Amino acid sequence: MKLLKLFVFSSICLSGLFLSTSTAWAHGERSLEPFVRMRTVQWYDVNWSASTVAVNDELTITGKVHVAEDWPNSLPKPEAAYLGVIAPGPVFLRKERWINGEAHLNSLPLKVGRDYEFKMKLKARIPGRYHIHPSFNIIDTGNVAGPGQWVEITGNANAFTNNVETVKGEMINLETYGTANGVRWHMLWMILGIAWLVWWVRRPLFIPRYAMVNKGEEDKLVTPKDKNLAKAILVAVPVIVLSGYFVTNSQYPETIPLQASLDLIPPLPEQADLVNAKIKRATYNIPQRSMMMMVEIKNDSQKTLQIGEFTTGSVRFINSNMNIDASHTPPEYLATNGMQIEPNDLIHPGEAKVVKIMASDAVWEIEHLSSVIGDADSRFGGLLFLFDDQGNRYLSSISASLIPEYK
Repeated sequence: MKLLKLFVFSSICLSGLFLSTSTAWAHGERSLEPFVRMRTVQWYDVNWSASTVAVNDELTITGKVHVAEDWPNSLPKPEAAYLGVIAPGPVFLRKERWINGEAHLNSLPLKVGRDYEFKMKLKARIPGRYHIHPSFNIIDTGNVAGPGQWVEITGNANAFTNNVETVKGEMINLETYGTANGVRWHMLWMILGIAWLVWWVRRPLFIPRYAMVNKGEEDKLVTPKDKNLAKAILVAVPVIVLSGYFVTNSQYPETIPLQASLDLIPPLPEQADLVNAKIKRATYNIPQRSMMMMVEIKNDSQKTLQIGEFTTGSVRFINSNMNIDASHTPPEYLATNGMQIEPNDLIHPGEAKVVKIMASDAVWEIEHLSSVIGDADSRFGGLLFLFDDQGNRYLSSISASLIPEYK
């Protein structure tokens, strides 16, 4: 009876474990420190061409990033960064990739305070439903993920094709090309390794050999045959490796080695600094899940502007009084309560105004951004977007220390 109760209890615990993790497995990006997500690479205008694709169909991801001016002091500057995709395994094949309209083959240095536009083409490979993110892998910083969207791949995985034409005009399937040769080499080394182990294991091991050592007969542990076999293997292994190298080199004389250079892609043209926004004070109310900013905004443009959006850590807080398109943004990155602005007035040309911005939503906790107040670096950062009456957008990168409030 006790064993039955123990079995039932264990089953319930395991079921609870699986149920509790089933909805969180796709959001590992939330474990990254908030100050890294908010003050390194700031993502905006990210768009996925489709939410459902069939095997062999293409998915295009586009968007822009702003490299924050207030780059954390604890992190090295982005001297090398690599644009990639975060997905649960090889469910997509990356076909093409551009940054600012140029082909992006290797890592590239990012300039602090500047913007980059990216585009990636992916080919659907394995059916299923996956959370797909663009990401920048930055040297000595790690992988900084952008927003993610659920994408469903339909069809049959066996129908996937990945054919390319070689320099010699031969059409090959990269999914299977070289597999047989790889298996042969693995089998060769496995057989050689197992034979070497069997050679020693076939004889008595621990107790008899220990007794021989105690008798002072350790010289008899290794026989002349053992030494001759070891010498033969010592000669055979380099011969096999060098022979394989020369055969491969003669069979494939034209090869491209792994590249170690950097792509020197210039950032987007720098926009005129027509809007200057500076945070005077910022607090985060923990019980209310609400951030308050007192922001001084100077309008140096010739247009009348209005605050439309604040974006941080891929989360968008939108002014509900304005008609801003958010259809391409996954719902989990949209603050349902938007943001409140006091006074929510127009900012005229040449005018400087201090406004109070309230960004209140549970998304602070859901996306683990509120934990920035517990970091050694408790500064936050984001992008403030203002719009004129013609729909033109003006971007300002803002950052400040975040002071917690407990009531």
